Amino acid sequence: MRGFLRNTWAVMRRETMRMTHQPMYAALLFILPLLSFAFFALLFERGVARNIPIAVLDEDHTSLSRKVTQMIDDTPTALVAYGIQSMHEGERLMREGKIMAIVQIPAFFEKNILSNSQTHLENYISGTNITVNGLLSKDIQTAVTTFTAGIQIQLFTKQGLTERQAMAQLMPVRFNKHVLFNPYINYGYYLSPSFMPMMLLIFTVMATIFAIGSELKHATAPEWMAAADGSVGAALTGKLLPITSILFFMALVMLLIIFKVVGVPLNGSLTVVLVGTLLFLLSYQALSVLIVALLANLRLSLSIGGGYSVLAFTFSGLTFPIMAMWAPMRWMSRLFPFTYYTDIFIDQMMRGAPVVYSLPDLGYMSLFIVLPLLCLPRLRRVCTEEKFWGRL
Repeated sequence: MRGFLRNTWAVMRRETMRMTHQPMYAALLFILPLLSFAFFALLFERGVARNIPIAVLDEDHTSLSRKVTQMIDDTPTALVAYGIQSMHEGERLMREGKIMAIVQIPAFFEKNILSNSQTHLENYISGTNITVNGLLSKDIQTAVTTFTAGIQIQLFTKQGLTERQAMAQLMPVRFNKHVLFNPYINYGYYLSPSFMPMMLLIFTVMATIFAIGSELKHATAPEWMAAADGSVGAALTGKLLPITSILFFMALVMLLIIFKVVGVPLNGSLTVVLVGTLLFLLSYQALSVLIVALLANLRLSLSIGGGYSVLAFTFSGLTFPIMAMWAPMRWMSRLFPFTYYTDIFIDQMMRGAPVVYSLPDLGYMSLFIVLPLLCLPRLRRVCTEEKFWGRL
């Protein structure tokens, strides 16, 4: 055991020297992660989508049509940026990307309302952005529903009903919606804890593959093994420890930005989040070791590692729920540690779930860490046989 620690320490000193002399380490471990964290913190500074431009085609030009237009404009999401004269003009603005919706108020709108005849409003949503589509549809519908309710209450009160009786007549069944864990529908709360760890995992994979792959590319693998006195376990541990330490420090910076700058709430256990973050980094380092050991090619390993990293977001369930995926895709989502880490983030930050609910996710991520043990013989071979050296 003492010999293993001595060999590990020797490799760590060698790796530290390599890191100080190769600018790529500084880019992958410091510069690019910090830039990506700052970028996403600024991107989601507002958190909630506001003032999305829309156009209104008012064919009635009456006080009631102006009133409903004002109510739509007063909603948090919609901004009446254009008063158009025809649907052709609205279609042109939508094709140019200047508006996301068109509300058409028909002629005789006020007349039909005052005569107690049914009338209607037409709402044309772009639909190219599902989230914007949902927000605009909800707020415009709420504004029109509120406007309609106000008109109906006035009609009922004129018939002799009290305002309370009018409300009961208008809405015999009330529906109350309670958003439990993100009541403000804040993008920063939802996407910052997704995109920032996503960038962290990409740089983790790239840095780990580069650290081992560059030894093969530059034929310095024998020196690496010699520093560990031939112990492939000590060689791998000593090489990864400095990288893991720096990455964990960058992860702490990421969490500080998420919780203090973006303002994401932490309703659960910080300890679970920190343990999950460490396992998250170790699991992707383990996968990186497996990739580079099997391929023994720096360029190909970086390509495969990058592709695997990017796929993690697709299978995380953040854009499309895992429970709604085709069964084989649900199984495939379990091949990405990011899926489990996302569950931990949501459970501990948003839901404030008991620690016991995050234990399975921590356990599944731990399973990935055993992968390097399976490829140690292969890693020893590629580091000691000359035919694997010098590849791009």
